[in-house]
Amino acid sequence: MEAWGAAATAALSVWLALVLGLILLPSVIGVSLGISELYMTVLVKTLEWATRRIEKGVKKQQARMLKDSASNGIIQRVDTTMEKEIASLHRADFELSDIFYFCRKGFEAIVEDEVTQRFSSEELVSWNLLTRTNVNFQYISLRLTIVWVIGVLVRYCLLLPLRLTLATIGIHSMIVGTTLVGCLPNGSIKDWLSELVHLTCSRILVRALSGTIHYHNKENKPQKGGICVANHTSPIDVIILTNDGCYAMVGQAHGGLMGVIQRATVKACPHVWFERSEVKDRHLVMKRLKEHVADKNKLPILIFPEGTCINNTSVMMFKKGSFEIGGTIYPVAIKYDPQFGDAFWNSSKYNAVSYLLRLMTSWAIVCNVWYLPPMVREEGEDAVQFANRVKSAIALQGGLTELPWDGGLKRAKVKETFKEEQQKNYSKMIVGNGSSGNLSSGTEPD
Repeated sequence: MEAWGAAATAALSVWLALVLGLILLPSVIGVSLGISELYMTVLVKTLEWATRRIEKGVKKQQARMLKDSASNGIIQRVDTTMEKEIASLHRADFELSDIFYFCRKGFEAIVEDEVTQRFSSEELVSWNLLTRTNVNFQYISLRLTIVWVIGVLVRYCLLLPLRLTLATIGIHSMIVGTTLVGCLPNGSIKDWLSELVHLTCSRILVRALSGTIHYHNKENKPQKGGICVANHTSPIDVIILTNDGCYAMVGQAHGGLMGVIQRATVKACPHVWFERSEVKDRHLVMKRLKEHVADKNKLPILIFPEGTCINNTSVMMFKKGSFEIGGTIYPVAIKYDPQFGDAFWNSSKYNAVSYLLRLMTSWAIVCNVWYLPPMVREEGEDAVQFANRVKSAIALQGGLTELPWDGGLKRAKVKETFKEEQQKNYSKMIVGNGSSGNLSSGTEPD
């Protein structure tokens, strides 16, 4: 027993020494030994080989059908607005066929609507050796199956323990470091140490995800006293951004381990945590955010205006509250590469533990981050218009689909006011512009 204990202690010591010397220390000082680059090179070559094997194993026609289904969805949509569609059908008198537009849209929504599909994982054209849920890849060849088995062993027996070790070190360092810094009096030294702790721990946590992040246009990085807004795919968006700079976070207060981290970090940095269910707290948050922005010496605020996670394919409606604060907006576009791992958090399907386990057992987290030129609210532009302009810029840069829908539809129904607005527009087009005023009882269109 003593021999086994000594061997286990020696193995643990060697393991921690390797983690400390090859990964932890380089991440702390912000350098790379080339290990992650070598890993990504081998991984890319392996996935390319697997793709070629899959293409050989299926017929060209089947592969073409698979690509079409992955890119176009279940149904083929006609990209025509309601106004144009009904205008092409409109005649002098109302006909029953005039309702066919809404009938077809209703059937499309039942089969596959463009909102709820944004809350499920992004479909891949080819298998990335992470799952066998796609029936087309149940069995292609013996070689491919052997490589998949080896991949499972590597991910669960090597990468998972390594990542859990790094994540544990990073989280504990964050809690202990920010708690100690929070005991210092306010001043430049405390601010400098707080930024150092946040940046260092974020780098460790990125290594825990085997993260490969490409930052573009760094000259547009958010500055102090500003507001950084970004599209939202995952809770790790925060780690992705703080790996390259420090921010004052704004978000919902949590319990458990997340709550411990929030309470520790707020002692060292003026983060803003709030309860979404309390309206009064929302007003307090708005007041505190305005005070924060007014101080040009404070870190830029990081806000995700969508308010929920979207599956890395789209950008949904930005809540206007973030754009009523004032100050300079620094847009940031984040786009993950789903080939190496699915970063999207489907909170209705996976709890936090299950989601983190999926991340820890993926190949890697690879993403691009674009810093866009700062934007300010123009004269005569309301908060909604400003939010839409920023959203369009982020969607264009990230290659994401821009949708007008509220991300809150993940858990709530469409508001009655929106239904009534669509009914008004429809009735006006059916009757015609000449009588639209009588039909809407003098109400002007929104």
